[in-house]
Amino acid sequence: MSTPIPITSALSNPTTQSPLKAEADGGQTASVVAPAEAAGTRADRFITDALGAAIGGLSRSRVKALIEAGQVARDGAVMRDPSEAIRAGATYALRLPPPEAATPQPQSIPLTILFEDRHLLVIDKPAGLVVHPAPGNQDGTLVNAVLAHAAEDLTGIGGEKRPGIVHRLDKDTSGVMVVAKSERAHTALSEAFATRDLDREYLALCWGLPSPTSGEVDAPIGRHPIDRKRMAVVERQGKHALTRYRTERGFGTACALLRCKLATGRTHQIRVHLSHIGHPIVGDPVYLKRTPASAKALPPATRDLLLAFPRQALHAATLGFRHPVTGDSLAFSAPLPPDMQALLAALEGPFPAGSKG
Repeated sequence: MSTPIPITSALSNPTTQSPLKAEADGGQTASVVAPAEAAGTRADRFITDALGAAIGGLSRSRVKALIEAGQVARDGAVMRDPSEAIRAGATYALRLPPPEAATPQPQSIPLTILFEDRHLLVIDKPAGLVVHPAPGNQDGTLVNAVLAHAAEDLTGIGGEKRPGIVHRLDKDTSGVMVVAKSERAHTALSEAFATRDLDREYLALCWGLPSPTSGEVDAPIGRHPIDRKRMAVVERQGKHALTRYRTERGFGTACALLRCKLATGRTHQIRVHLSHIGHPIVGDPVYLKRTPASAKALPPATRDLLLAFPRQALHAATLGFRHPVTGDSLAFSAPLPPDMQALLAALEGPFPAGSKG
């Protein structure tokens, strides 16, 4: 184990690095002596505050898991209870094992990279790319692609050498995504998404023209009471969900291009909310169940093109956040993909810019 350091300096200055000792297997250790004022504090909380930042930006949940796995010792004796009370004067040592190889395998999949450094990666995700391996999509995912692209930069997240997925886009939603490459970045970005301390906007092509043309949808979202694969606006056991929108461009009463901003982050939130107010997203295979009445306002060829669109016409257009390590303000945007641009071009025929439809 490494040489103990006084806990007072670590707590008064969270960025103070404790002496780290590299082990032959690639793991790291650090230790600290508990001061009198720490007596009675939960072990997972104390160790996170004292050593978490110094040994890679570990979250409290990660430290708790390490304690339960026997990777923390008090005066040389292994402890496994995260809630154990800290003893003043005792030496607590934390060992961070080397990251294990990720279960998903690296796969060479092209990525459109908007920004990259040693802590994070920002991409323009194409429609059709699944973010994380899951039943039915065990490979060919964004995680597989990042493992191939940045394997040497991945320092280990949750004890596994893998990219950190802090938010997701549905398979058939395109646009800006950020992926963490270090545990420190993963912890900070996860907190930013949880507290909505970021700017994120989507572009959605919906059926009909909302009235008012700008507004918000404040309606709780939960599992559909019958179809458990879908989400829905529900009166009971739903989570608060708020979506703000404004109309960027109307195409008569047939369609509208909306800019949507999330105040919360529920599953399928924009898709569910727009469907709830009677303006489902063009091409949505889950929340568009019948031909919208507004489609009658389109010429047959244009109507057929929109009705045959094979995915939800939803695009994560912008993402802004503070860099999890440097604190710099970052902002990224991605243009509409060609398939959505083609829809807008088709609508320009019957509804040219400046027309009232």
